[in-house]
Amino acid sequence: MRKILLLLALLIAVLPAAACGGPPVRPAPPAPSAPRPPEPSREPSPEPTAVDAAQSWRITTRGADHEIEGYADHVSVLPGERFGLRVSTTAPRFTASAFRMGAHPVKVWESSQVKGVRQSPARTVHGTVTAAHWKPSLTVDTGGWAEGAYLIRLDASTGAQRYVPVTVRSASTRGRVVLVNAVTTWQAYNLWGGRSLYLGPGGFADRSRAVTFDRPYDGGGARLFLDFEQSALAVAERSKVPLAYLTSLDLGPGVLDGAKAVVSLGHDEYWSPAMRTAVTRARDSGTNLAFLGANAIYWRIAIQGRTVACDKERLCPLWRDSRPESALVGQMYDCFPAQGAYTVSRPGHWIFAGTRGRRFPGMVGPETDKVSRGSPKGVEVLADSPFSCAGRTTTSQSTYYTAPSGAGVFASGTMRWVCAMRGKKCGHGVPESAAAFTRRATTNVLTRFAAGPAAEHSAGEHPAAEHPPAERPAPAPHRAARDHAGPPRGAARAGSPPAAS
Repeated sequence: MRKILLLLALLIAVLPAAACGGPPVRPAPPAPSAPRPPEPSREPSPEPTAVDAAQSWRITTRGADHEIEGYADHVSVLPGERFGLRVSTTAPRFTASAFRMGAHPVKVWESSQVKGVRQSPARTVHGTVTAAHWKPSLTVDTGGWAEGAYLIRLDASTGAQRYVPVTVRSASTRGRVVLVNAVTTWQAYNLWGGRSLYLGPGGFADRSRAVTFDRPYDGGGARLFLDFEQSALAVAERSKVPLAYLTSLDLGPGVLDGAKAVVSLGHDEYWSPAMRTAVTRARDSGTNLAFLGANAIYWRIAIQGRTVACDKERLCPLWRDSRPESALVGQMYDCFPAQGAYTVSRPGHWIFAGTRGRRFPGMVGPETDKVSRGSPKGVEVLADSPFSCAGRTTTSQSTYYTAPSGAGVFASGTMRWVCAMRGKKCGHGVPESAAAFTRRATTNVLTRFAAGPAAEHSAGEHPAAEHPPAERPAPAPHRAARDHAGPPRGAARAGSPPAAS
């Protein structure tokens, strides 16, 4: 009876308080309309969010030197193949995330937490800096990944980040427009460990005569890709033409069979005989070519496994000393450092259809090409942009010619063509209008080239034949500073703001 009386007393005390809006005795349960946010997932993300596509690929903190860095044991892999990452970090843990780059960068994979290891220092073997002795850190399976250019972002638990570039190459290029990552040129300029093909601890004379892919890239890890290639990949993917993806190391016998076109991107300077033979044979079979930069096919290199050899002396001559690059490109390297306004001289050409503007300040540079000895007869000059190259009057030219096979060959003649796709973000005084111009012109090229040999779709155009070198005077060499030092790192380079890479 006493328990019943106590219970009644409690009810009498509670009910008036509730009726007057007082606080309840028991806390209210959580509202069903406000569920707890899910825990972040470490699993692969086949349906990435808009945040992934827009921003999450970017490096926000580089951290200290050597805080985290790494390289892949394959430059390219086929879809579904595996590659290894060798990572050195001073952090206790790190993760790796893979982003497919292009029109809409997207994350396709993320590792679990990996124990951090500070690998042993770089070694210099016969003048070549290598990290081949680093131990493997993790293996990446590309099952389910689409073909394309990828950046693997390493994230140290201390906050530092770096990129490792990898290409998931196409098994077949037949019927497609082929985009080629210029990895041999990336490696030539890679100063990681204190040596490149241009510089060493004692300057040019102390440079490496060979460089290896068995080491990280300097800076953020993908500087030349972001400066000279990423914007063009985005334009190509937006064009909706069928695309294939290769690296310069993949250019070998048969790899371009049936390809509609091959696209050399913004800085594609170092070519082996095998690379040139593959592209020349493709052109002669009706495959169109586009060179969206300048200074292509300049050094004649040797590929020895994962090593690019070029002593810039006896064993690595300039291509023009035996087979001028202009015979394939339509023009060849003429000036560094260059700075000028890009000026259209053939506005009615189909490449410029739908474009606006005829003059674009800052778009010429920092290296330029022009029609030279060895250029095919009948080569058309579409843009002619005069400027002063260290006191020497010269010009930068965009050119087009039709090969006897019917293949069309376009060359922009300026290394800043891809950079200009970013408009004012390119810097160097490039206007915003240059972005719409270069994007539209590039899309015109890709669309026409994707249809097959361009001559079959171009009324009134005639094939151009190569003429003997003596018929056209050679440009003034002006090579001493350029060849012995290379473009200075940083401001003199065409590219994005430093934070981009």
